[in-house]
Amino acid sequence: MKNFGDAFLESVFEGTRSCACTAGGEKLGVGGGITAFYEAVAKCAAGSGKVIYIGNGGSSSIASHMAADLWKNGGVKALCFSDASLLTCLANDLGYENVYSAPAETFAEKGDVFVAISSSGKSPNILKAAETALKKGCFLVTLSGFGADNPLRSMGAINFYVPSSVYGVVETAHAAICHAVVDHVISGQKK
Repeated sequence: MKNFGDAFLESVFEGTRSCACTAGGEKLGVGGGITAFYEAVAKCAAGSGKVIYIGNGGSSSIASHMAADLWKNGGVKALCFSDASLLTCLANDLGYENVYSAPAETFAEKGDVFVAISSSGKSPNILKAAETALKKGCFLVTLSGFGADNPLRSMGAINFYVPSSVYGVVETAHAAICHAVVDHVISGQKK
C-alpha cells in the first residue's frame, strides 16, 4: 500500500502528463502546448509587448510568481494584477467580478499575452477578464482544471486543461507548465 505522499506525487505527475492542450482547435500534447506558449511569449517580447497573468487564491500566487520570474530572470515585461490594495479597492468600488477586467481594460494592449489561471475554469472575474483581454486583441492562454466542460477551457488561443478535481494536482501542474515557459525563455538567453 502506498503512503499518501507517494500517491499524491503520482497523481501530480499523472495530472501533468495527462494535461490536455488545444491551440486553434487542434489537440496538442502538453509539451507541444508549452512550446506554443513559449513561442507566443517570445513573439510578444520581440514586439515589445508584455505578459499579464491573473488568478485567484493559489492561482494568484502562481500568477504573481511567474510574472516576477519572467521579468526578473527572463527579461520580458510581465505583470500581475494581484496587488492587495488594487484588489480590495476594485472589489469594493466595482465588485469582485471586475477586479481583473478593469485593469485589463486599462493595461492590456493588442499583441500582449494574457494568461488566465483558474482551477475551476468558472470564476466570474477570470472569465470576464479573459473576455476583456480578447476584446483588446491579446493572445489569451488559459490554464484550468476540474470539470472538462468549464468555460475557460475553450476561450484561449492556447488552452491547458488538467483532468483532476484536486486543487494541489491542478495548481502544481499549472505551476509546472508556467515554469517550463519561463525556464525556456531564460535558457534561450544563455545561448
